[in-house]
Amino acid sequence: MRKRKLLITHNVDQSLIESVKRIVPDWELITGRDASIWQGHLQDAEVIVGWKKEMKDLFEQDSKLRWLQSWSAGVNSMPLEIMQSRGIYLTSANGVHTFPISETIFALMLGLTRKIHTYVRNQTKKTWEASGLKLEIHGKTIGIIGVGAIGKETAKIAKAFGMKVLGIRHSGKPDLSVNKMYKPDALNEVLPQCDYVVVTLPLTEETHRMFGSNEFKQMKQTAFFINIGRGPIVDEKALITALEEKQIAGAGLDVFEKEPLNEQSPLWEMENVIVTPHTAGATEDYAKRVVEDIFIPNLKQYLNNQPPTLNLVDYKKGY
Repeated sequence: MRKRKLLITHNVDQSLIESVKRIVPDWELITGRDASIWQGHLQDAEVIVGWKKEMKDLFEQDSKLRWLQSWSAGVNSMPLEIMQSRGIYLTSANGVHTFPISETIFALMLGLTRKIHTYVRNQTKKTWEASGLKLEIHGKTIGIIGVGAIGKETAKIAKAFGMKVLGIRHSGKPDLSVNKMYKPDALNEVLPQCDYVVVTLPLTEETHRMFGSNEFKQMKQTAFFINIGRGPIVDEKALITALEEKQIAGAGLDVFEKEPLNEQSPLWEMENVIVTPHTAGATEDYAKRVVEDIFIPNLKQYLNNQPPTLNLVDYKKGY
């Protein structure tokens, strides 16, 4: 009898591999980041941990795949319609990024507010000047566009700075760390109130190009825009125009419409912009959290003939 097969398409510590083996001792477990390790096993795999672009042809053939655990929170790059039609369970890594991304959000906010990026540039030129430093973050208003796990952690940190927190979430459900929660249709009501606008949304049909010239015009000229969600949520040309024309004060950007960011993009050279290369979620504990906090609990459910429920993606919503 052929063994059931599980692929983990990333390099993970042996201790995590052993933890999985203890749960599925009779399965064949294939692990490793190099495609040559797992490519020949794709059609026979019942469970795959980690989506790769090399898998794009997987669904054009007969496949035994029943469940895919994404290594990322976003799943917009996957063939969701085909996966739904084949009844494949899809679970995301939502929640893994909560601490590192909320830390990055505040690194960007504080960097822009206290001109740390400017001083780093001055340091390379051995230039000693105040560079107009005057702003502080305490007591200001932050608008968190997308109050999920990351948004809630960001709101908690904002409270430590004595900030007023406004939030937008699809359900409009209140949160203890948010002073006032809104639904997405109230975006233009929220933006004029904010000193910082932080986008933590997934990319869906609803959020695509959610921020354009109209939205930047609604913001204060003194406001900073932070995007750690997905690049296509923002009309990048409109953002560049808003920055060039000083409709907003600056931006901290970890994601872009096309990645890597084109070398010709004006964003690289702007004094009021901090660019990071889609690394906001990078953390030493990433693999541990995906495997121990999400995959293993779901695997136990799956082995009991139950759907994996942690971070189960709703195909209709796209997240």
